[in-house]
Amino acid sequence: MLMSSLVLASLFFAQQPADPSKPELPVLKAGLGDCSADFIVKDGDGMPVYGATVHVRVRYGTFGIKRSDLEVGTNSKGEARIEGLPFKAKPLVYDVQKAGKKATAEQNVDLMCHGKYEITLK
Repeated sequence: MLMSSLVLASLFFAQQPADPSKPELPVLKAGLGDCSADFIVKDGDGMPVYGATVHVRVRYGTFGIKRSDLEVGTNSKGEARIEGLPFKAKPLVYDVQKAGKKATAEQNVDLMCHGKYEITLK
């Protein structure tokens, strides 16, 4: 009886298999503050770009002395997210690239703490 209860409990709490049509959102947690940036990266035809690299150098603290290089890749829907960006920092310039194609986006966290960007690689 106890064994069957354990088996039923384990089946009840088991995770559902991942839905392949809904890929997991890659999230980089910087741990520097409460701001964030969401990205959707597309190619020239408007199709999502898998594996594009989003890179940013964060300069924060007194006189921007502290620095942190952050990088995250996109999923099959071209999506990525960076969380934990500092509220007080120099303007952030995101460099996005894949296979020799590049694009940039800029975020001033003092004015826009939670940025959303749709970027087309050229």
